[in-house]
Amino acid sequence: MGAALVLLAGVRSARAQASPYLPLDDSRLPLIEHLIARGDVVDPSPMIRPFRYADAIKVLSAADTAPETTSGRLVHRLNESLRSDVRSDKSWWRVRLRGGGEAYTQKRRDPLHLGGPGTANPYGDFELWGLFGPVAGVVRTSIEPSLIGNPDWPNKAQENVSGRLIEGYLSGQIKWGALTYGQLLHNWGPVGVPGIPLSDVAFERQGLELLLGTGIVRLRALASDLRPQANAAGQSVNRYYFVHRLELQVSRRLLLVPWESVLIQGVGRTLETPFANPLSPTVLANNFGIADTGSNTIIGFDVSWRLGRRVTLQTQTAIDDFWFNKRNQKQDRYAFTVAGYGPIGSRLGWRAWYTLVSSLALRTQNPQENFTDQGVGIGRNFSDDDQLSVSVTVPAARQWLLTPELTFQRQGEGKINDPYPPPDANGNQITPMFLIGTVEKTYRVALGVAGREGPVELAGNAGFHHVTNDQNQLGVTANRFVARIKVTLAWGRSGSLASGPESSPP
Repeated sequence: MGAALVLLAGVRSARAQASPYLPLDDSRLPLIEHLIARGDVVDPSPMIRPFRYADAIKVLSAADTAPETTSGRLVHRLNESLRSDVRSDKSWWRVRLRGGGEAYTQKRRDPLHLGGPGTANPYGDFELWGLFGPVAGVVRTSIEPSLIGNPDWPNKAQENVSGRLIEGYLSGQIKWGALTYGQLLHNWGPVGVPGIPLSDVAFERQGLELLLGTGIVRLRALASDLRPQANAAGQSVNRYYFVHRLELQVSRRLLLVPWESVLIQGVGRTLETPFANPLSPTVLANNFGIADTGSNTIIGFDVSWRLGRRVTLQTQTAIDDFWFNKRNQKQDRYAFTVAGYGPIGSRLGWRAWYTLVSSLALRTQNPQENFTDQGVGIGRNFSDDDQLSVSVTVPAARQWLLTPELTFQRQGEGKINDPYPPPDANGNQITPMFLIGTVEKTYRVALGVAGREGPVELAGNAGFHHVTNDQNQLGVTANRFVARIKVTLAWGRSGSLASGPESSPP
Protein backbone atom coordinates (compact mmCIF):
# COMPACT_ATOMS: atom_id res chain seq x y z
CA MET A 1 0.00 0.00 0.00
CA GLY A 2 2.79 2.44 0.94
CA ALA A 3 4.59 1.70 -2.32
CA ALA A 4 1.42 2.40 -4.28
CA LEU A 5 0.99 5.78 -2.61
CA VAL A 6 4.60 6.70 -3.25
CA LEU A 7 4.21 5.71 -6.90
CA LEU A 8 1.01 7.72 -7.17
CA ALA A 9 2.56 10.76 -5.52
CA GLY A 10 5.65 10.58 -7.69
CA VAL A 11 4.04 10.95 -11.10
CA ARG A 12 5.64 14.26 -12.04
CA SER A 13 3.51 14.84 -15.12
CA ALA A 14 0.29 14.58 -13.13
CA ARG A 15 1.05 16.58 -10.01
CA ALA A 16 -1.89 17.77 -7.92
CA GLN A 17 -2.48 19.29 -4.51
CA ALA A 18 -4.25 16.73 -2.32
CA SER A 19 -7.50 17.63 -0.60
CA PRO A 20 -9.29 16.05 2.38
CA TYR A 21 -12.82 14.70 1.97
CA LEU A 22 -15.79 16.67 3.32
CA PRO A 23 -17.32 14.38 5.98
CA LEU A 24 -20.92 13.27 5.68
CA ASP A 25 -21.67 14.70 9.13
CA ASP A 26 -20.32 18.19 8.33
CA SER A 27 -23.00 20.73 9.29
CA ARG A 28 -22.53 22.60 5.98
CA LEU A 29 -23.15 19.59 3.77
CA PRO A 30 -26.99 19.79 3.95
CA LEU A 31 -26.76 23.36 2.66
CA ILE A 32 -24.49 22.29 -0.20
CA GLU A 33 -26.92 19.45 -1.01
CA HIS A 34 -29.75 22.03 -1.00
CA LEU A 35 -27.89 24.13 -3.60
CA ILE A 36 -27.15 21.04 -5.69
CA ALA A 37 -30.82 20.00 -5.55
CA ARG A 38 -31.90 23.44 -6.72
CA GLY A 39 -29.44 23.38 -9.60
CA ASP A 40 -27.59 26.44 -8.27
CA VAL A 41 -24.41 24.36 -7.88
CA VAL A 42 -23.16 21.43 -9.99
CA ASP A 43 -22.91 18.09 -8.19
CA PRO A 44 -19.16 17.38 -8.00
CA SER A 45 -19.69 13.58 -7.81
CA PRO A 46 -23.26 12.47 -8.59
CA MET A 47 -24.48 9.60 -6.35
CA ILE A 48 -21.08 9.35 -4.61
CA ARG A 49 -20.44 10.77 -1.17
CA PRO A 50 -18.15 12.02 0.25
CA PHE A 51 -16.56 14.41 -2.22
CA ARG A 52 -13.37 16.37 -1.61
CA TYR A 53 -13.10 19.88 -0.18
CA ALA A 54 -11.37 20.93 -3.41
CA ASP A 55 -14.27 19.66 -5.54
CA ALA A 56 -16.86 21.44 -3.37
CA ILE A 57 -14.89 24.70 -3.49
CA LYS A 58 -14.53 24.38 -7.28
CA VAL A 59 -18.28 24.11 -7.94
CA LEU A 60 -19.14 26.75 -5.33
CA SER A 61 -16.60 29.16 -6.83
CA ALA A 62 -18.05 28.61 -10.31
CA ALA A 63 -21.52 29.49 -8.97
CA ASP A 64 -20.33 32.42 -6.83
CA THR A 65 -21.33 35.08 -9.36
CA ALA A 66 -24.50 36.68 -7.96
CA PRO A 67 -23.99 37.58 -4.27
CA GLU A 68 -26.98 39.94 -4.35
CA THR A 69 -29.50 37.08 -4.72
CA THR A 70 -30.69 34.86 -1.86
CA SER A 71 -29.07 31.69 -3.21
CA GLY A 72 -26.03 33.70 -4.33
CA ARG A 73 -25.40 34.92 -0.79
CA LEU A 74 -25.60 31.35 0.52
CA VAL A 75 -23.20 30.14 -2.20
CA HIS A 76 -20.75 32.91 -1.28
CA ARG A 77 -20.89 32.17 2.48
CA LEU A 78 -20.36 28.44 1.98
CA ASN A 79 -17.52 29.08 -0.45
CA GLU A 80 -15.80 31.38 2.06
CA SER A 81 -16.45 28.95 4.92
CA LEU A 82 -14.91 25.96 3.14
CA ARG A 83 -11.98 28.04 1.91
CA SER A 84 -11.23 29.07 5.50
CA ASP A 85 -10.65 25.39 6.35
CA VAL A 86 -7.90 24.83 3.79
CA ARG A 87 -4.62 26.51 2.87
CA SER A 88 -2.74 27.15 -0.34
CA ASP A 89 0.58 25.89 1.09
CA LYS A 90 2.01 22.78 -0.52
CA SER A 91 2.52 21.22 2.91
CA TRP A 92 0.41 22.20 5.89
CA TRP A 93 -1.41 20.91 8.95
CA ARG A 94 -4.69 21.53 10.73
CA VAL A 95 -6.02 20.48 14.12
CA ARG A 96 -9.58 20.84 15.42
CA LEU A 97 -11.29 20.00 18.70
CA ARG A 98 -15.06 19.76 19.14
CA GLY A 99 -17.00 19.25 22.33
CA GLY A 100 -20.64 19.26 23.27
CA GLY A 101 -23.49 16.88 23.77
CA GLU A 102 -26.24 14.93 22.07
CA ALA A 103 -29.70 13.81 23.14
CA TYR A 104 -32.06 11.33 21.50
CA THR A 105 -35.21 9.33 22.07
CA GLN A 106 -33.58 6.16 20.69
CA LYS A 107 -29.98 5.23 19.85
CA ARG A 108 -30.18 3.90 16.29
CA ARG A 109 -29.50 6.68 13.79
CA ASP A 110 -32.28 5.39 11.54
CA PRO A 111 -35.45 7.04 12.92
CA LEU A 112 -37.77 4.54 11.20
CA HIS A 113 -36.29 1.42 12.82
CA LEU A 114 -36.05 2.02 16.55
CA GLY A 115 -33.32 0.54 18.73
CA GLY A 116 -31.72 1.31 22.08
CA PRO A 117 -32.89 3.53 24.95
CA GLY A 118 -33.14 7.30 24.76
CA THR A 119 -30.90 9.47 26.90
CA ALA A 120 -28.36 12.32 26.70
CA ASN A 121 -24.57 12.05 26.55
CA PRO A 122 -21.49 14.22 26.14
CA TYR A 123 -19.70 14.18 22.81
CA GLY A 124 -16.18 15.11 21.75
CA ASP A 125 -13.87 14.57 18.79
CA PHE A 126 -10.32 15.39 17.76
CA GLU A 127 -9.26 15.93 14.14
CA LEU A 128 -5.78 16.20 12.64
CA TRP A 129 -4.92 16.87 9.00
CA GLY A 130 -1.54 16.62 7.33
CA LEU A 131 -1.23 17.71 3.67
CA PHE A 132 2.02 16.89 1.87
CA GLY A 133 1.68 17.95 -1.78
CA PRO A 134 -0.32 15.18 -3.51
CA VAL A 135 -0.83 13.15 -0.30
CA ALA A 136 -3.42 13.88 2.39
CA GLY A 137 -3.57 12.22 5.79
CA VAL A 138 -6.61 12.63 8.06
CA VAL A 139 -7.34 11.27 11.54
CA ARG A 140 -10.55 12.01 13.41
CA THR A 141 -11.44 10.13 16.55
CA SER A 142 -14.27 10.62 19.02
CA ILE A 143 -15.59 9.87 22.48
CA GLU A 144 -19.25 8.87 22.05
CA PRO A 145 -21.07 7.24 24.97
CA SER A 146 -24.18 7.22 22.77
CA LEU A 147 -22.70 4.23 20.91
CA ILE A 148 -23.29 2.04 23.97
CA GLY A 149 -26.57 0.24 23.38
CA ASN A 150 -26.83 1.22 19.71
CA PRO A 151 -27.84 -2.05 17.96
CA ASP A 152 -25.78 -1.11 14.88
CA TRP A 153 -22.54 -0.54 16.83
CA PRO A 154 -20.43 -3.74 16.88
CA ASN A 155 -18.89 -3.36 20.36
CA LYS A 156 -21.48 -4.80 22.75
CA ALA A 157 -19.13 -5.16 25.74
CA GLN A 158 -18.55 -1.52 26.73
CA GLU A 159 -20.73 -0.17 29.53
CA ASN A 160 -19.32 3.26 30.39
CA VAL A 161 -17.17 4.91 27.70
CA SER A 162 -17.04 4.24 23.99
CA GLY A 163 -15.41 5.89 21.02
CA ARG A 164 -14.68 5.35 17.35
CA LEU A 165 -12.34 6.29 14.55
CA ILE A 166 -14.63 8.43 12.41
CA GLU A 167 -11.97 9.03 9.77
CA GLY A 168 -8.48 7.67 9.37
CA TYR A 169 -7.05 7.58 5.86
CA LEU A 170 -4.16 8.35 3.54
CA SER A 171 -5.10 9.60 0.08
CA GLY A 172 -2.68 10.00 -2.83
CA GLN A 173 -4.25 12.21 -5.51
CA ILE A 174 -3.20 13.03 -9.06
CA LYS A 175 -4.88 14.76 -11.97
CA TRP A 176 -6.48 11.54 -13.22
CA GLY A 177 -7.49 9.90 -9.98
CA ALA A 178 -6.84 8.97 -6.38
CA LEU A 179 -5.84 6.01 -4.26
CA THR A 180 -7.18 6.12 -0.70
CA TYR A 181 -6.52 3.68 2.11
CA GLY A 182 -8.23 3.78 5.49
CA GLN A 183 -11.74 4.41 6.67
CA LEU A 184 -14.37 7.11 6.31
CA LEU A 185 -18.12 7.40 5.92
CA HIS A 186 -19.46 6.49 2.45
CA ASN A 187 -22.78 6.56 0.68
CA TRP A 188 -22.99 5.34 -2.92
CA GLY A 189 -26.47 6.11 -4.19
CA PRO A 190 -29.02 8.96 -4.29
CA VAL A 191 -28.67 11.52 -1.50
CA GLY A 192 -30.98 11.06 1.47
CA VAL A 193 -31.32 7.27 1.39
CA PRO A 194 -28.69 4.59 2.16
CA GLY A 195 -26.98 3.35 -1.00
CA ILE A 196 -27.60 -0.28 -1.92
CA PRO A 197 -23.93 -1.31 -2.44
CA LEU A 198 -22.38 0.93 0.22
CA SER A 199 -23.64 3.26 2.95
CA ASP A 200 -22.83 4.56 6.43
CA VAL A 201 -25.46 2.56 8.35
CA ALA A 202 -22.65 0.31 9.65
CA PHE A 203 -20.63 3.44 10.44
CA GLU A 204 -17.22 3.78 8.73
CA ARG A 205 -16.04 1.37 6.04
CA GLN A 206 -12.37 0.37 6.09
CA GLY A 207 -10.72 -0.42 2.79
CA LEU A 208 -8.67 0.50 -0.24
CA GLU A 209 -10.47 2.77 -2.71
CA LEU A 210 -9.39 3.53 -6.27
CA LEU A 211 -10.62 6.36 -8.50
CA LEU A 212 -9.19 6.55 -12.00
CA GLY A 213 -10.36 8.55 -15.01
CA THR A 214 -11.54 11.89 -16.34
CA GLY A 215 -14.84 13.74 -16.37
CA ILE A 216 -16.09 11.46 -19.18
CA VAL A 217 -15.09 7.98 -17.96
CA ARG A 218 -14.26 7.09 -14.37
CA LEU A 219 -13.48 3.75 -12.80
CA ARG A 220 -14.18 3.50 -9.08
CA ALA A 221 -13.47 0.44 -6.92
CA LEU A 222 -13.36 -0.42 -3.23
CA ALA A 223 -11.92 -3.51 -1.53
CA SER A 224 -12.68 -4.13 2.13
CA ASP A 225 -12.21 -6.94 4.62
CA LEU A 226 -15.16 -7.70 6.91
CA ARG A 227 -15.04 -9.07 10.44
CA PRO A 228 -14.70 -12.88 10.56
CA GLN A 229 -17.78 -14.89 11.58
CA ALA A 230 -18.12 -18.32 13.15
CA ASN A 231 -19.86 -21.00 11.07
CA ALA A 232 -22.03 -23.86 12.39
CA ALA A 233 -18.91 -25.91 13.11
CA GLY A 234 -17.37 -23.11 15.18
CA GLN A 235 -14.71 -22.32 12.57
CA SER A 236 -13.67 -18.74 11.87
CA VAL A 237 -14.86 -17.68 8.39
CA ASN A 238 -12.95 -14.89 6.63
CA ARG A 239 -15.10 -12.47 4.62
CA TYR A 240 -14.23 -9.79 2.02
CA TYR A 241 -16.26 -7.23 0.10
CA PHE A 242 -15.60 -5.57 -3.28
CA VAL A 243 -17.46 -2.92 -5.28
CA HIS A 244 -16.65 -1.92 -8.89
CA ARG A 245 -18.26 1.05 -10.71
CA LEU A 246 -17.81 2.31 -14.26
CA GLU A 247 -19.11 5.90 -14.52
CA LEU A 248 -19.93 7.03 -18.07
CA GLN A 249 -20.72 10.74 -18.51
CA VAL A 250 -22.67 10.32 -21.75
CA SER A 251 -23.56 14.01 -21.90
CA ARG A 252 -23.64 17.05 -19.64
CA ARG A 253 -27.06 15.91 -18.42
CA LEU A 254 -26.78 12.09 -18.42
CA LEU A 255 -24.63 9.78 -16.31
CA LEU A 256 -24.81 5.98 -16.70
CA VAL A 257 -23.14 3.66 -14.18
CA PRO A 258 -23.01 -0.15 -14.39
CA TRP A 259 -21.71 -1.56 -11.11
CA GLU A 260 -21.30 -4.77 -9.18
CA SER A 261 -20.56 -5.81 -5.62
CA VAL A 262 -19.37 -9.21 -4.46
CA LEU A 263 -18.92 -10.77 -1.03
CA ILE A 264 -16.59 -13.76 -0.76
CA GLN A 265 -16.19 -15.98 2.30
CA GLY A 266 -14.53 -19.16 3.49
CA VAL A 267 -12.41 -20.75 6.19
CA GLY A 268 -8.83 -19.60 5.62
CA ARG A 269 -9.85 -17.55 2.58
CA THR A 270 -7.74 -14.50 1.64
CA LEU A 271 -8.34 -11.25 -0.23
CA GLU A 272 -8.14 -12.87 -3.68
CA THR A 273 -7.08 -10.88 -6.72
CA PRO A 274 -9.66 -12.37 -9.16
CA PHE A 275 -12.30 -10.55 -7.12
CA ALA A 276 -10.27 -7.52 -6.02
CA ASN A 277 -9.21 -6.77 -9.62
CA PRO A 278 -11.18 -3.58 -10.52
CA LEU A 279 -11.00 -4.46 -14.24
CA SER A 280 -12.57 -7.89 -13.79
CA PRO A 281 -16.37 -8.12 -14.33
CA THR A 282 -17.01 -10.50 -11.45
CA VAL A 283 -20.39 -11.77 -12.56
CA LEU A 284 -18.92 -12.96 -15.90
CA ALA A 285 -15.25 -13.73 -15.34
CA ASN A 286 -15.59 -15.23 -11.88
CA ASN A 287 -19.12 -16.45 -11.18
CA PHE A 288 -19.52 -18.16 -14.57
CA GLY A 289 -15.81 -18.50 -15.34
CA ILE A 290 -14.24 -20.03 -12.25
CA ALA A 291 -17.64 -21.03 -10.77
CA ASP A 292 -16.81 -19.84 -7.27
CA THR A 293 -19.18 -21.35 -4.69
CA GLY A 294 -18.27 -19.14 -1.72
CA SER A 295 -19.49 -15.79 -3.00
CA ASN A 296 -22.60 -13.68 -3.47
CA THR A 297 -22.81 -11.07 -6.23
CA ILE A 298 -25.07 -8.08 -6.83
CA ILE A 299 -25.20 -6.46 -10.26
CA GLY A 300 -26.57 -2.95 -10.50
CA PHE A 301 -27.14 0.08 -12.66
CA ASP A 302 -27.29 3.77 -11.68
CA VAL A 303 -28.66 6.64 -13.76
CA SER A 304 -28.49 10.38 -13.09
CA TRP A 305 -30.41 12.47 -15.62
CA ARG A 306 -31.07 16.18 -15.48
CA LEU A 307 -34.46 16.95 -17.00
CA GLY A 308 -35.02 20.44 -18.35
CA ARG A 309 -33.04 23.22 -16.72
CA ARG A 310 -32.93 22.15 -13.08
CA VAL A 311 -34.91 19.01 -12.23
CA THR A 312 -32.81 15.86 -11.79
CA LEU A 313 -33.94 12.23 -11.78
CA GLN A 314 -31.77 9.47 -10.30
CA THR A 315 -32.28 5.72 -10.12
CA GLN A 316 -30.33 2.88 -8.53
CA THR A 317 -31.26 -0.72 -9.35
CA ALA A 318 -29.73 -3.93 -7.99
CA ILE A 319 -30.29 -7.63 -8.65
CA ASP A 320 -28.97 -9.92 -5.93
CA ASP A 321 -27.47 -13.25 -7.09
CA PHE A 322 -29.81 -13.77 -10.05
CA TRP A 323 -30.43 -17.44 -10.94
CA PHE A 324 -30.72 -18.17 -14.65
CA ASN A 325 -31.48 -21.84 -14.10
CA LYS A 326 -33.75 -23.67 -11.62
CA ARG A 327 -35.57 -20.43 -10.95
CA ASN A 328 -38.32 -22.19 -9.01
CA GLN A 329 -35.80 -23.01 -6.27
CA LYS A 330 -34.93 -19.42 -5.44
CA GLN A 331 -37.03 -16.28 -5.15
CA ASP A 332 -35.92 -13.26 -7.19
CA ARG A 333 -34.12 -10.75 -4.97
CA TYR A 334 -33.80 -7.11 -5.89
CA ALA A 335 -33.68 -3.52 -4.63
CA PHE A 336 -34.14 -0.14 -6.26
CA THR A 337 -34.45 3.58 -5.59
CA VAL A 338 -36.06 6.29 -7.71
CA ALA A 339 -35.25 9.83 -6.59
CA GLY A 340 -35.81 13.35 -7.88
CA TYR A 341 -34.96 16.86 -6.80
CA GLY A 342 -35.24 20.45 -7.97
CA PRO A 343 -35.97 24.09 -7.00
CA ILE A 344 -39.07 25.75 -5.56
CA GLY A 345 -39.12 29.45 -6.39
CA SER A 346 -36.00 31.50 -5.75
CA ARG A 347 -35.04 30.06 -2.33
CA LEU A 348 -36.43 26.62 -1.59
CA GLY A 349 -35.64 23.13 -2.84
CA TRP A 350 -37.47 19.81 -2.95
CA ARG A 351 -36.36 16.20 -2.84
CA ALA A 352 -38.43 13.02 -3.16
CA TRP A 353 -37.63 9.32 -3.37
CA TYR A 354 -39.19 5.89 -3.37
CA THR A 355 -37.07 2.89 -2.45
CA LEU A 356 -37.79 -0.83 -2.08
CA VAL A 357 -35.86 -3.91 -0.95
CA SER A 358 -37.49 -7.28 -1.69
CA SER A 359 -38.18 -9.84 1.01
CA LEU A 360 -35.12 -12.08 0.54
CA ALA A 361 -32.64 -9.55 -0.87
CA LEU A 362 -29.17 -9.15 0.68
CA ARG A 363 -29.22 -12.64 2.29
CA THR A 364 -28.77 -16.24 1.15
CA GLN A 365 -29.04 -19.84 2.40
CA ASN A 366 -25.50 -19.37 3.78
CA PRO A 367 -25.52 -16.55 6.42
CA GLN A 368 -21.80 -16.00 5.82
CA GLU A 369 -22.77 -14.58 2.41
CA ASN A 370 -25.31 -12.04 3.71
CA PHE A 371 -24.44 -8.45 2.77
CA THR A 372 -23.75 -7.57 6.39
CA ASP A 373 -20.75 -6.89 8.60
CA GLN A 374 -21.19 -8.09 12.18
CA GLY A 375 -24.91 -8.30 11.55
CA VAL A 376 -25.26 -4.72 10.24
CA GLY A 377 -25.94 -3.95 6.59
CA ILE A 378 -23.02 -2.90 4.39
CA GLY A 379 -25.45 -0.92 2.23
CA ARG A 380 -29.04 -1.38 3.37
CA ASN A 381 -29.70 -2.51 6.92
CA PHE A 382 -33.21 -3.88 6.36
CA SER A 383 -34.87 -6.12 3.79
CA ASP A 384 -38.57 -6.54 2.98
CA ASP A 385 -39.50 -2.87 3.18
CA ASP A 386 -40.24 0.18 1.08
CA GLN A 387 -40.27 3.89 1.78
CA LEU A 388 -41.72 7.01 0.14
CA SER A 389 -40.35 10.37 1.33
CA VAL A 390 -40.88 13.97 0.29
CA SER A 391 -38.97 16.88 1.82
CA VAL A 392 -38.54 20.61 1.31
CA THR A 393 -35.32 22.47 2.13
CA VAL A 394 -35.60 26.01 3.53
CA PRO A 395 -32.47 28.15 4.11
CA ALA A 396 -32.62 30.27 7.25
CA ALA A 397 -30.42 33.01 8.71
CA ARG A 398 -26.82 32.85 7.43
CA GLN A 399 -25.87 29.16 7.28
CA TRP A 400 -28.86 27.19 8.55
CA LEU A 401 -31.24 24.81 6.84
CA LEU A 402 -34.72 23.65 7.85
CA THR A 403 -36.05 20.44 6.27
CA PRO A 404 -39.73 19.53 6.77
CA GLU A 405 -40.38 15.93 5.70
CA LEU A 406 -43.26 13.50 5.08
CA THR A 407 -42.52 9.75 4.98
CA PHE A 408 -44.50 6.55 4.60
CA GLN A 409 -42.81 3.20 5.23
CA ARG A 410 -43.91 -0.43 5.08
CA GLN A 411 -41.87 -3.10 6.83
CA GLY A 412 -42.59 -6.81 6.39
CA GLU A 413 -41.40 -9.60 8.65
CA GLY A 414 -38.38 -10.48 6.50
CA LYS A 415 -35.13 -9.44 8.19
CA ILE A 416 -31.66 -9.19 6.69
CA ASN A 417 -30.17 -11.56 9.31
CA ASP A 418 -33.02 -14.07 9.45
CA PRO A 419 -32.35 -17.66 8.28
CA TYR A 420 -33.18 -18.09 4.61
CA PRO A 421 -36.60 -19.80 4.41
CA PRO A 422 -36.52 -23.43 3.25
CA PRO A 423 -38.31 -24.56 0.05
CA ASP A 424 -41.51 -26.58 0.09
CA ALA A 425 -41.69 -30.36 -0.33
CA ASN A 426 -41.30 -29.99 -4.12
CA GLY A 427 -38.15 -27.87 -3.84
CA ASN A 428 -39.93 -24.63 -4.76
CA GLN A 429 -39.31 -21.33 -2.96
CA ILE A 430 -42.78 -20.08 -2.02
CA THR A 431 -41.85 -17.12 0.19
CA PRO A 432 -43.61 -13.90 -0.94
CA MET A 433 -41.37 -11.74 -3.09
CA PHE A 434 -42.28 -8.67 -1.04
CA LEU A 435 -43.81 -7.98 2.39
CA ILE A 436 -43.83 -11.21 4.37
CA GLY A 437 -46.47 -11.71 7.08
CA THR A 438 -47.94 -8.84 9.09
CA VAL A 439 -46.84 -5.50 7.62
CA GLU A 440 -45.87 -2.61 9.90
CA LYS A 441 -46.80 0.81 8.47
CA THR A 442 -45.23 4.06 9.66
CA TYR A 443 -46.52 7.55 8.87
CA ARG A 444 -43.92 10.19 9.76
CA VAL A 445 -44.07 14.00 9.91
CA ALA A 446 -40.70 15.50 10.79
CA LEU A 447 -38.50 18.59 10.79
CA GLY A 448 -34.73 18.62 10.42
CA VAL A 449 -32.34 21.47 11.25
CA ALA A 450 -28.62 21.81 10.52
CA GLY A 451 -26.12 24.64 10.50
CA ARG A 452 -23.41 26.58 12.24
CA GLU A 453 -22.82 30.04 13.62
CA GLY A 454 -19.21 30.79 14.45
CA PRO A 455 -17.88 27.89 16.54
CA VAL A 456 -21.38 26.53 17.29
CA GLU A 457 -22.66 23.60 15.20
CA LEU A 458 -26.08 21.98 15.50
CA ALA A 459 -27.75 19.05 13.77
CA GLY A 460 -31.14 17.72 14.79
CA ASN A 461 -34.26 15.96 13.60
CA ALA A 462 -37.63 15.50 15.30
CA GLY A 463 -40.72 13.71 14.06
CA PHE A 464 -44.11 12.34 15.05
CA HIS A 465 -44.77 8.72 14.03
CA HIS A 466 -48.15 7.03 13.70
CA VAL A 467 -47.50 3.28 13.44
CA THR A 468 -49.98 0.52 12.66
CA ASN A 469 -49.13 -3.16 13.31
CA ASP A 470 -46.25 -1.89 15.44
CA GLN A 471 -43.27 -4.31 15.47
CA ASN A 472 -45.26 -6.49 13.01
CA GLN A 473 -47.90 -7.23 15.66
CA LEU A 474 -51.35 -7.36 14.10
CA GLY A 475 -53.70 -4.68 15.42
CA VAL A 476 -51.12 -2.91 17.63
CA THR A 477 -51.05 0.87 17.07
CA ALA A 478 -48.42 3.26 18.44
CA ASN A 479 -47.93 7.02 18.36
CA ARG A 480 -44.45 8.20 19.29
CA PHE A 481 -42.13 11.17 19.18
CA VAL A 482 -38.69 10.38 17.72
CA ALA A 483 -35.90 12.97 17.94
CA ARG A 484 -32.14 13.42 17.93
CA ILE A 485 -30.01 16.53 18.41
CA LYS A 486 -26.27 17.25 18.65
CA VAL A 487 -24.72 20.59 19.65
CA THR A 488 -20.95 21.23 19.66
CA LEU A 489 -18.40 24.01 20.03
CA ALA A 490 -15.26 23.87 17.88
CA TRP A 491 -11.73 25.26 18.11
CA GLY A 492 -9.06 24.94 15.46
CA ARG A 493 -5.59 25.95 14.36
CA SER A 494 -3.60 25.45 11.20
CA GLY A 495 -0.19 26.27 9.85
CA SER A 496 2.38 25.69 7.19
CA LEU A 497 4.91 22.94 7.81
CA ALA A 498 7.52 25.47 6.74
CA SER A 499 6.46 28.12 9.28
CA GLY A 500 4.79 28.52 12.65
CA PRO A 501 1.17 27.90 13.67
CA GLU A 502 -1.62 30.35 13.00
CA SER A 503 -5.09 30.63 14.48
CA SER A 504 -7.84 29.60 12.12
CA PRO A 505 -11.63 29.48 12.20
CA PRO A 506 -13.01 26.18 13.55
